[in-house]
Amino acid sequence: MAQQIIILILFLAAAGFMGWRIWKAFDSRNSGGCAKGCGCAADKAMSVKN
Repeated sequence: MAQQIIILILFLAAAGFMGWRIWKAFDSRNSGGCAKGCGCAADKAMSVKN
């Protein structure tokens, strides 16, 4: 029984992490040009144009 609870907790943690990563990938607030979502590529593009 304890093993099943541990497996369930690990599964829920992994599913939550994957859901968070998918949410961050499609979140429009972090619309940078790179996959990290930090907006660094947009900053570099602006500094090159100026």
